[in-house]
Amino acid sequence: MGYEVFLDLALIIIFAKVFGILARKLKAPQVVGEILAGLLLGPAILGWVQASEFLATMAEIGVVLLMFSAGLETNLRQLARSGLVATLIACFGVAVPMAGGTALYMLYYGVNSFSGPEFHEAIFIGCIMTATSVGITVEALREMGYLKGRVGTTILSAAIIDDVIGIIVLTFVLGLKDESLSPLTTVRNTVLFFAAAFLLGYVCYRLFRKYDQLHPHTRRIPILGLALCLLIAYSAEKFFGIADITGAFVAGIILCNIRDSKYIAEKMDINSYMLFGPVFFASIGIKTSIDTMSVSLLVFSILFVIVAMVTKVIGCGAMAKMCKFKNNEALKIGCGMMTRGEVALIISQKGLKVGLMTSDYFTAVILLIIVSSIVTPITLKLCFNKWKDAECEADATESIASEDEDTDSDDATTAETVASENMVAPAAIVGGKNGENECRNTLS
Repeated sequence: MGYEVFLDLALIIIFAKVFGILARKLKAPQVVGEILAGLLLGPAILGWVQASEFLATMAEIGVVLLMFSAGLETNLRQLARSGLVATLIACFGVAVPMAGGTALYMLYYGVNSFSGPEFHEAIFIGCIMTATSVGITVEALREMGYLKGRVGTTILSAAIIDDVIGIIVLTFVLGLKDESLSPLTTVRNTVLFFAAAFLLGYVCYRLFRKYDQLHPHTRRIPILGLALCLLIAYSAEKFFGIADITGAFVAGIILCNIRDSKYIAEKMDINSYMLFGPVFFASIGIKTSIDTMSVSLLVFSILFVIVAMVTKVIGCGAMAKMCKFKNNEALKIGCGMMTRGEVALIISQKGLKVGLMTSDYFTAVILLIIVSSIVTPITLKLCFNKWKDAECEADATESIASEDEDTDSDDATTAETVASENMVAPAAIVGGKNGENECRNTLS
């Protein structure tokens, strides 16, 4: 490793941040700007930065930290409250896009066998389509005032479960790559890993919680948390043949309920934001090759985007309809789940590393992220403008009226405090027992 790596890192950090800020100004995800920065710096355009083993290692650390942070930010209480409806929507939101992506690859490239390397590649393409990133959806719903409604709450809950299911599916799909292992062995290793993670994770959680009580808000907590993340990531790969990112995500889940979990996440974000995150996302652009882009690959990329978005709407929307949502509500849920982001890139990076896809397909994934980030907020606004969410509007109107009439009421203040602490919608305050029951139904 020569001193040139310092120049590479400096260029990546500067360009990634500048392009990330520009993307954010244009209402696009920051990661899109960072990917485009890598594309500009890499061999595809300027050729100032070349792919190297050092950058690949840095990117791998970045992936692990991103997944650790995702686990830390998971709200297990909300996950438990989300109930059967959100779980079913998430399951169909994973199954339908995965089936659609697999079928697209098999039909487009003429894969006739349901075994062998080509079939595994087809399954992996479907696996990329499973990931959901609702950051843009959340922002759009918040701007329109519908985030706390039945539809908004369902989207948020389903997205959390969607990520967990997607990681489990990825774990199994990556296990299929090793042809020396049978599918049953892959299932066994996956079950053993999660069983061990549950048992050892509970012990680690108790130890961390006790230590956090003795030494609250000290820098030792994030340091030990990072060590736990790296150890579980290593153990997952070494002893179970499970992806290291799965181990990192599980480590985050283990620590997400200790008192200083947000403090740990903040410290991890500093590392990710300043160095490892930009290097990871820029490395995607650096590895992306425009020279090898053919008409066939371009057509596949366009079909990939269409299938990925349509199957999400169909999967989530159809299950929402079966769960007694109205037609327009089911459509809103399906459209809200269309966006893709970091997780799709992380899955793609892992597939590239193990040989389940080539860097050519990064073009399709990047295109999906850009298009879905633009289309999702537009379609949501069209849907909500055409079919107003009466429940949210009634809640908001009644809440404002109640606040105006009962500003000095101790009972109202107490009710609002309780509702705020339990994340209950305004209907619980205004509508009394009936409203509270409706809100609980909404959250579940």
